[in-house]
Amino acid sequence: MKKKAYAAAGVDIDLGNRVKEDLPSLLAATKRPEVLGKVGGFGGLFALNPRKYRQPVLVSSVDGVGTKLKIAFATGCHDTIGQDLVNHCVNDIAVLGAEPLFFLDYLGAGRLDPAVFTDIIKGFAKACAENGCALIGGETAQMPGFYAPGEYDVSGTIVGVVERDRMLDGKSIRPGDAILGLASNGLHTNGYSLARKVLLEQMGLKPGRRVAALGSTLAEELLRVHVSYGPLLQKLLKRFNRAGKPPVLKGLAHITGGGFVDNVPRVLPKRCDAVLRKGTWDLQPVFTMIQEGGKIDEAEMYQVFNMGIGMTVVVEAASAGAVLKAVQRNGTQAWLVGEIVRGTGVCRVE
Repeated sequence: MKKKAYAAAGVDIDLGNRVKEDLPSLLAATKRPEVLGKVGGFGGLFALNPRKYRQPVLVSSVDGVGTKLKIAFATGCHDTIGQDLVNHCVNDIAVLGAEPLFFLDYLGAGRLDPAVFTDIIKGFAKACAENGCALIGGETAQMPGFYAPGEYDVSGTIVGVVERDRMLDGKSIRPGDAILGLASNGLHTNGYSLARKVLLEQMGLKPGRRVAALGSTLAEELLRVHVSYGPLLQKLLKRFNRAGKPPVLKGLAHITGGGFVDNVPRVLPKRCDAVLRKGTWDLQPVFTMIQEGGKIDEAEMYQVFNMGIGMTVVVEAASAGAVLKAVQRNGTQAWLVGEIVRGTGVCRVE
């Protein structure tokens, strides 16, 4: 059979249709009662139930995975990338107290590889199911000549909801409040351009090499799935932030690109500073390797990486112990890492 002209130009529509045939079964685990329509429509449909909320506020966010993708390309491991993206997006809206409702993905590649496509979508579906979030649609683009062979890019958009009077905006934060740190499991999805430069180029490490200090191969360390704090935070908010009472949990910061220095101030009032105390939490070996291997200034490390803490939680000081115990009982490692003081809206790591 003669090859179609568009396929000869690099865009195989028939291939695209074939690799999407399994989407309905992959997405079935993420379905919520509010989802309408079928997979493959021009738009995803989600009927928000107005009886569940008094004053619902929709919260949205969009993000990508960054150059962590380069590690996936180098190792051929693509099944965690979708989880990284969903969990990152869930955390971004969780800081406002929002419950995730639905997620849409974008995947662009020079040529679709069916096995890679399936691995990525499986990751999306797994993470959406774990977060109670419907995967209701997306876009897959074939763009020959735009991406290097074997490479692709992914991004995603999430939409969640929170009651207007239960939104976390940081306005109630006051000097004397405590700061808790929830453990990350490594780099998550930020700082990979610097990490790759140091570990792969300057130190000459190979992704498949086992590194004694890490207790794993370098690739296994760098591909650890970005932790989702969404379900845990929803539990904490339901338990500690009671309607009609001052909030116990006052402000959350997802420690992503910009580290502590740029992310924590996003939830601070102008007359408050956050002071984080070094040595109050466990610093994972990968961060020490990067700092020493690249001879990186310590202050820059705290502005680029999460340094072992993926989420900070500002809480009323009197309840800090109770919240900390609740987090730990949930199976998440956490520490009392600092406090709020009078200041000008900055974060200091001392």
